[in-house]
Amino acid sequence: MPLDGVKNIVLVLSGKGGVGKSSITLQLALALTLQGKSVGILDIDLTGPSIPRLVGLEDAKITQAPGGWVPVTVHPTSTSDGARRGSLRCMSLGFLLRDRGDAVIWRGPKKTAMIRQFLSDVYWGETDYLLVDTPPGTSDEHIALAEQLLRLATTNPAAAASSSSSSSSNLPRLAGAVLVTTPQAVATSDVRKEVNFCVKTQIPMLGVVENMSGYTCPCCGEVTNLFSSGGGQVLAQETGVRFLGAVPVDVRFGELVEGKVVHESESEDEDGVPSAGGQKLELNQDMIEDERPLVERYQDCWSYARFEGFAKTLLSEIEQGGVGQ
Repeated sequence: MPLDGVKNIVLVLSGKGGVGKSSITLQLALALTLQGKSVGILDIDLTGPSIPRLVGLEDAKITQAPGGWVPVTVHPTSTSDGARRGSLRCMSLGFLLRDRGDAVIWRGPKKTAMIRQFLSDVYWGETDYLLVDTPPGTSDEHIALAEQLLRLATTNPAAAASSSSSSSSNLPRLAGAVLVTTPQAVATSDVRKEVNFCVKTQIPMLGVVENMSGYTCPCCGEVTNLFSSGGGQVLAQETGVRFLGAVPVDVRFGELVEGKVVHESESEDEDGVPSAGGQKLELNQDMIEDERPLVERYQDCWSYARFEGFAKTLLSEIEQGGVGQ
């Protein structure tokens, strides 16, 4: 059965390209796993798949099993100090390309067929939340996704709960969509079209995230507004959708997904105190790569606290049967 084992589906949408849907999807997925949930990411941005690069697994390959394609594992389920961390797996066309630089030049019908195959032929197993990273706009991919999900899933919490208790079937719940924008009016105007898309397709809206809202200092965490701010909150108020919050640019997260190495230690004076007095700290030339799992390194990012809040808000709303719109 398609999507067998998947309990909840959350779409990440935006009418504008370049607003950071993929990074929002990944951070929300990591935050959900740290809440003990097993999470899958389905990347249907067919012409620009970003998830393989963001999770640092560009060379990974999809394997075939009797139940369908097996997603790539980013990290497995684990328990540490009594706290459970859920698994994270992902599926993307990027894993199926022979070379990561290959261009995907497809017409609408082939894109539609690929999305249908992703929704019917991937074996997710037991998955609490499946996050779907979408391309910008409201084109063929979105129409195919909406049609297929509204056929394979339910937006009714009571129906999903009833199905979950049945041993013969396990109907997933289309919990809703998270809408991503940046503060600028050119972005919020396009996201309004995505709100209209959700209304017309009867997809619930879980909330709006304002991405790139200022800049987080990598040293102290102070946020500075480089451009405008508040556009996402105004959009949420005018459309009646919950405002989940603003996400400043986080240099630490950028370095994380770019696979930067870290310095082993700072140079110290003879008293064992790092150099001060207005002088630059000299860093040890020995550099080491942080080999901890992605989810553990993410907890060092300034933005983690914000996404932890987003995850708790969504869990509270979805698991208590509420909907955004």
